[in-house]
Amino acid sequence: MEKQNDVVVRLAKHVIDTVAEGSNLVFSPTSINVLLSIIAAGSCATTKEQILSFLMSPSTEHLNTVLTEIVSVALADGSERNDLSLSTANGAWIDKSLPLKLSFKELLENSYKATCSQVDFFNKPADVIDEVNTWSEDHTNGLIKQILSKDSIEDIRQSTLILANAVYFKGAWSEKFDARFTKDNDFHLLDGTSVKVPFMTSHKDQYLRRYDGFQVVRLPYVEDQRQFSMYIYLPDASDGLPTLLEKIGSEPGFLDNHIPDYQIELDAFRIPKFKFTFDFKASDVLEDMGLTCPFMSTGGGLTEMVDSPTVGAKLYVSKILHKSCIEVDEEGTEAAAVSVGVIRPQCLRKNPDFVADHPFLFTVREDKSGVILFMGQVLDPSKH
Repeated sequence: MEKQNDVVVRLAKHVIDTVAEGSNLVFSPTSINVLLSIIAAGSCATTKEQILSFLMSPSTEHLNTVLTEIVSVALADGSERNDLSLSTANGAWIDKSLPLKLSFKELLENSYKATCSQVDFFNKPADVIDEVNTWSEDHTNGLIKQILSKDSIEDIRQSTLILANAVYFKGAWSEKFDARFTKDNDFHLLDGTSVKVPFMTSHKDQYLRRYDGFQVVRLPYVEDQRQFSMYIYLPDASDGLPTLLEKIGSEPGFLDNHIPDYQIELDAFRIPKFKFTFDFKASDVLEDMGLTCPFMSTGGGLTEMVDSPTVGAKLYVSKILHKSCIEVDEEGTEAAAVSVGVIRPQCLRKNPDFVADHPFLFTVREDKSGVILFMGQVLDPSKH
């Protein structure tokens, strides 16, 4: 998964630099990757090659192998339990006037387990918006109620196909924090000011490793056949996050090479509670990073999706929307993400401390496969 995680870092850095604008951030690289993989499967050679290159995948077969691993290992629905839950869903909405190509339909239903619905984009765009938003709410346990806005009716009316992916995660810490010890403390912002926020604390040994200029802590969730963990990358300097991001972006394999593997005793261990939502137009970021073919309004090469050569030649992805949310508290973590692609035709102590009282980066990772489900930055935990 190392190359896949390098794609994740590149994408995260670009989102932080161009979209986040000094705000808290969370997104699901897994969700975006799955959506791009579906688009690749329905594309002609040129567009497919560009998507494969962007995802650092040498072939469609390799991409399918990676996705099979993501689905079977990381996203496999474990036994029903209330302290660990991970689910993913794919959906496709096709205009009733156009049949999907049989090969693409079979791929959607068999490989991606997608639900395919026929809708009337032109005459009933509001119904399509409601249907996609209801699907989003259903597959994120109610966390993301709206991915398509009510004022996008004209855009939807001109569309032919909508593809969507949702990821939902809820995990309890293997060692929960005692809420009695949660106390307000100062969190130092990048501009030098500070805010009072509730910090969780623990007196137990932690998976921690110090590196030059930063520390990494691993917080495991309860296990089933998989092992999920949250990683927090904390720079030593209060304003050190931008420098740490540069370092992460410039070292291939960084995330997989900085894994704390044993527990140590700490003098102080505090991390803030946080909860926020972040949404952005992922297609703008992807185009800015050089992935242009699927978004060309002269025809994005999506020739393998619908059973109509004339319409297929004109299809392009008009936009990819992404919305994520996360909540971290004493019990654990709840997070969800939805990606939607709208396709239309042309038209100095004995023991160290780990006190996360200034901006840091985090990931939620499945450790056996290395799949990163969520990634983000916390700049101000008081902001929702």
